[in-house]
Amino acid sequence: MSATDEIPSIKHVFKGTFVHSTWNSPMEILENRVLGVGSSGKIEFLEEEKQQEKLAEKWGFNVLDIKQLNNNEFLMPGMVDTHIHAPQYSFAGSALDKQLLGWLMDYKFPMEMKFNNEEFARNVYTKVVRRTLRNGTTTACYFPTIHTDTSLILADIANLFGQRAFVGKVCTDRNEMYPEYKEDTYTCIIETKRFLDALLNRKYPRVKPILTPSSAMSCTEELMSELSNLAVSRDLHIQGHISETKEGIEAVKAMSAHQENEFSLYERNKLLTPKTVMAHGCHLSDEELDMFKVHGAAISHCPNSNISLRSGHLDVRNALKRKVKIGLGTDVAGGYSASILDAFRRAMDTSKMLFIQDPTVEVLTYQEVFRLATLGGSQALALDDVIGNFEVGKEFDALLINPGAEGSPFEIFANCTEAMIGILKKSMWPEETSLSQIDYKFCLHRATNKKCQI
Repeated sequence: MSATDEIPSIKHVFKGTFVHSTWNSPMEILENRVLGVGSSGKIEFLEEEKQQEKLAEKWGFNVLDIKQLNNNEFLMPGMVDTHIHAPQYSFAGSALDKQLLGWLMDYKFPMEMKFNNEEFARNVYTKVVRRTLRNGTTTACYFPTIHTDTSLILADIANLFGQRAFVGKVCTDRNEMYPEYKEDTYTCIIETKRFLDALLNRKYPRVKPILTPSSAMSCTEELMSELSNLAVSRDLHIQGHISETKEGIEAVKAMSAHQENEFSLYERNKLLTPKTVMAHGCHLSDEELDMFKVHGAAISHCPNSNISLRSGHLDVRNALKRKVKIGLGTDVAGGYSASILDAFRRAMDTSKMLFIQDPTVEVLTYQEVFRLATLGGSQALALDDVIGNFEVGKEFDALLINPGAEGSPFEIFANCTEAMIGILKKSMWPEETSLSQIDYKFCLHRATNKKCQI
């Protein structure tokens, strides 16, 4: 910084414990630190507590204004849900008696048809955004439906509540299972462009469009190619599903003119990019994982859904060794919980089950899965230069975890000396799936400096 540069004003200063991940360390517990947030909502410094007087002098804040965390509290990055079907929140937890293809036919398509009704959509979308925020999801990647106007309502609601989100109008021009739920190719392309124009014209600071080819089974190659062109011309993100079930892979091959699988169709139509996140990937081959790395595409690991619909297990360790970008997803309603903490637990369980089947498998550590829920998710959505940890220059996107809050789903005992590592572990494995009662209504939202309204 030159002598002529102005030092940004400091709006907030916090002192206490900060827990985050870096690429060198899956989890860092930084105790006795001071963090400053500038007027732009970005982190300006994170230093040891003993530096606070010098920091106050340099940055011009009053030490009396420092917000002191108590001994059991800590700040962590907001969690990232890299794959959630917002309309399916309406039946989450009530439709898990089928495997994927039967589940799509009996539950998904009939429910999503109802989202041409704006009043109904607004009600469901308001509740899912509120619920995910209560569960600590400050960033979500949403699948709505094929309906343009109600998909825009979801974007409006996410912006209203201060959640960072990607929202995409679902694209499907082929549906042999449920023909009522599709558009012709031309209409789908026109409506996608209308959705993009409308959302981009709103100029929301943290809600962006994402191209959403639902799956290789539900999109013709003509549609895939057009979406790829849109991604390039407008520099857009892409989301979809890949290699979720063996039955789905075979169904795509049967529909393909050249017996191609999902991966080859996506790759040939240039839908695997550094801004692509594909859900599941349970049955990707090592060669396909290697090509994910080459293209820079990411996988959303949705362990609850993979187990609940009996789809398969993603070997996250193998994918990480191959340098594939991975975040966690709830995949509501194939996954019955809208909590990334649940995805954290199920990811641990899946890794342990793979070990039971093959003791040579290296089980994921809880620190590594914590990174998947935060920094890994931000990387999967190509946001790791903006959020994901407490590096200077990133936006302050944080959760204040207060185990002593009324209604906390786990206990801290006064007659026990609880080290911060113990408190942290309890917060990852509370007695209840949701941490909605823990005081992280805090979620200081960046440049607006307002609390999440939940």
